[in-house]
Amino acid sequence: MTPVRRPTDIAMKHYARSRAWCEWEDFDRWKPRALASMADSEKAALSPFHLLSLPGITASQQRECATHWMADRLLASTQDRAALAIEFAGAGVLPGDRIRIGYLSGDFQQHATALLLVEILEAHDTRSFELHGYSYGADDGLGMRERLRLPFTRFTDISALDDMQAARAIHADGIDILVDLKGYTAGTRTALLTYRPAPVQVSFLGYPGTLGGTFCDYLISDHFVTPSDAAADYSEALACMPASYQPHGRCAEIGPMPSRASAGLPEDALVLCCFNQAYKFTPEIFDIWCALLESAPGSVLWLLRTEQAEGNLRREAMRRGISPDRLVFADDLPQAAHLGRLQMADLVLDTLPFNAHTTASDALWVGVPLVTCAGTTFASRVAGSLLRAVGLGELVTHSLGDYAALATALVTDAPRLRSLRARLAAQRMDAPLFDVVSYAASLESLFTQMWGRHREGLPPQAIDTRSDAGRP
Repeated sequence: MTPVRRPTDIAMKHYARSRAWCEWEDFDRWKPRALASMADSEKAALSPFHLLSLPGITASQQRECATHWMADRLLASTQDRAALAIEFAGAGVLPGDRIRIGYLSGDFQQHATALLLVEILEAHDTRSFELHGYSYGADDGLGMRERLRLPFTRFTDISALDDMQAARAIHADGIDILVDLKGYTAGTRTALLTYRPAPVQVSFLGYPGTLGGTFCDYLISDHFVTPSDAAADYSEALACMPASYQPHGRCAEIGPMPSRASAGLPEDALVLCCFNQAYKFTPEIFDIWCALLESAPGSVLWLLRTEQAEGNLRREAMRRGISPDRLVFADDLPQAAHLGRLQMADLVLDTLPFNAHTTASDALWVGVPLVTCAGTTFASRVAGSLLRAVGLGELVTHSLGDYAALATALVTDAPRLRSLRARLAAQRMDAPLFDVVSYAASLESLFTQMWGRHREGLPPQAIDTRSDAGRP
């Protein structure tokens, strides 16, 4: 069937660029424009990813956007999906005692998702689970692909296959549970799930929100990120881990800490840090950061370099009475070197409504505390989940006023900040966030419960591992 084509929404493309470049002149207009775009059936559907960083958008609106996003795609593939449904129904899956888990991603390379997941893959119980990898991304040649291949019984490159061919390949392998690691992020092939190549389908780690529609059965989460009273905002049944949903291993190499001078940082001043991508910044958050710089003379704000955004951020600082040279920009580095330099930060400042995710767990791994503000959407609650999983729940606030007050208290009280850092160092290795073995066991418990319900002919329902975190 020919795909449905609708006029591109130029305004929302402009929004995406403006967010990435921190062009905020008409920032307040973007929410009504996004909502208007969602309501206009004559225009191309709005990418759900755009809504994650837009203040004032609810989780239910994110679900509506995701469902609309997939509607045209589902319509375009109706005939192909129907043909495969008949084909799959007539073919039995391969018999086996182990549950076959298929991990689907375009990021089996030196990517944040792979860095978070690799130790969990290596910790899987291969007596009870058979792992298959399905890759549609390029190998960047940096060594991670080779490491990721090892835990899999079979690793298949599906990049040359179209969606029907890839669905056939996954189904032919007898996959019991297909785990999508991309969601609606760049380069995704999440639409593969709409062909139902596996009887149980799961969204995990790559996308902090719902996929909408009816083609994904479970979303792996935790009870802080997705409280039970928010279940209606997600099309998937919520499968909750006992601590944070996000994994982070204990073997991530931390390179040597360089000198501050080599990073362009002052030797004795307070270093406030946010290495989130610039599209997550908002004028309101930047107001708070500049007020913090004002309250701590000589302090600097250390940000990840984004060429297009750097000049705009310096101008925004000047408008708020802050000298632009108090913004220091860091270049991209290999992961070990990045973690080594990150130790030089004194406090990480989070963003809202799109929190730090991997950047938050990286900071905690190297021993740097962060302050966050938890909102009502998945993406706005991740850093809070991570802080709770390392025993620093007091650094989670629930309004921007409280966020600003807590951050101000910390940047003006050096002994308190040192005490927080000492606590993190003392309890880091015992924290659930970095307990790979327990995390893998809990994840496997979720998979076992999912598969058990399917085998009994039961529909997906909310499950968790709080009372059952061990292997059978």
